[in-house]
Amino acid sequence: MTAHAAPETGQRSLAGTKRLLVSIHDVGPRSEGAVDRLRDLLSRHVPEDRQALLVVPDHWAEAPLVPGSPFAARLRGWAETGADIFVHGWFHKDLATHDGFGARLKAQHMTAGEGEFLGLDHSTALDRMERGRALIEGITGRAVTGFIAPAWLYGDGAKQALGDAGFALAEDHWKVWQPASGRVLVRGPVLTWASRSRARIASSLFAARALAPVLSASKVARIGVHPGDVGVPAILASIDRSVGRLMRSHVPSRYRDLAA
Repeated sequence: MTAHAAPETGQRSLAGTKRLLVSIHDVGPRSEGAVDRLRDLLSRHVPEDRQALLVVPDHWAEAPLVPGSPFAARLRGWAETGADIFVHGWFHKDLATHDGFGARLKAQHMTAGEGEFLGLDHSTALDRMERGRALIEGITGRAVTGFIAPAWLYGDGAKQALGDAGFALAEDHWKVWQPASGRVLVRGPVLTWASRSRARIASSLFAARALAPVLSASKVARIGVHPGDVGVPAILASIDRSVGRLMRSHVPSRYRDLAA
């Protein structure tokens, strides 16, 4: 589906305007069909060039992003339209051993074994960040917008590596910031959904309703969707309602507009 044309939103016109940031996570060859469905759904409200794409270079070491492939050509096309492209980990799979209780709790309960950057040391995290950026920028011919860790989880090594890697932007559950300076650009929760179990589906649907007034009042509202969402009609309906509601008060924007 092609989004209806929307007027260009310049930096000056965005000043003082509430903004909506929408992102699609886990973009890669293995999720291509689901990503297409999510883009179609979001395009009912948000132009495609305002939908950020979080790209996984080799999802679970089973779906490598290959330069010259049909999917790589699609990714380049999305970047050429102006969409924000983020490096989203490397494997999107947590293979690290977690020493602290807090880290183990996050790894076990906040994500289904996909908090890849939660337990990595500095050198390993930096290597994966730099390789991911080189691969994606080589395909798109454009600088990536930033880095977002799988499940929004960062260990100390990953946080240090972010600054060393020189990414312009990073994001977690509660903020968007500039790694080099530590400057926080956005504070507040990101609305997302979980589809792994009936209990998680129910809790995320409740959270979407409960967060509605918070996001409506926020200067910058963020929504993140995942390929697994397409398998749950109730989640798709909730995404549609949530985005449609925020479009009444917010202007769909790009992440890279924040730094300006």
